[in-house]
Amino acid sequence: MVHFVGAGCGAADLITVRGAKLISEADVVIYAGSLVNPELLSYTHDNCEIHNSAEMTLEDVLSVIQQAERDGKTTVRLHTGDSSIYGAVREQFDALDAMGISYDVCPGVSSFCGAAAALKAEFTLPDVSQTVIITRESGKTPVPDRESIRSLASHQSTMILFLSTALGEKLQNNLLEGGYPESTPAAVVYKASWPDEKVYHCTVGTLHQTIVNNHLTKTALIIVGNCLGNNYERSMLYHPGFSTEFREASK
Repeated sequence: MVHFVGAGCGAADLITVRGAKLISEADVVIYAGSLVNPELLSYTHDNCEIHNSAEMTLEDVLSVIQQAERDGKTTVRLHTGDSSIYGAVREQFDALDAMGISYDVCPGVSSFCGAAAALKAEFTLPDVSQTVIITRESGKTPVPDRESIRSLASHQSTMILFLSTALGEKLQNNLLEGGYPESTPAAVVYKASWPDEKVYHCTVGTLHQTIVNNHLTKTALIIVGNCLGNNYERSMLYHPGFSTEFREASK
């Protein structure tokens, strides 16, 4: 059996209870060493076989899993954040299906949630933005033309950008040309929830310079949108003049 486990946004104690239990029971752990906090390996038992997938190809990973299956062992494939976002898991699922190897998925706390916590921000503020766009700037891995930053920026929604700090100048230009005003609030969160977490507030117009000044190249998320500003409407959910199925509006 193979368990795909989301490691959480960084801090070792932000993995789910289920995820920690699966790691503690695993005979083999294959973890994304370039991004996963190595402290999570402290959940493994003494005889657990550990592999760093940063040094492996997909074929190498599958080979380790196949051997574990032949030996009757349980494997945890430990991915950063939640494996559904930039986790490269679909190709693994399809390969395991073809091999007849059973697997399941344990979700994790994505780093964009960790970034919201670091910023003490709500990404979906009333009358500001009710949409969160999770995307990336096009680099070595291309992005479909219909999902270009310029195109998505036209909505001026809350935008969360993964894997884009090394492309700061290109990103800033595309955000501006797509429709975000230079004054739009932005932030860069480095290693959300890790002990060395850092938060840098800026605007779309100063985004690239902020990245350069602070030597940020990876392991950081970029957040853009007026959800980081101070103007918003009060939510009706807890408004005394708003009725719900649980309470009547005040008269």
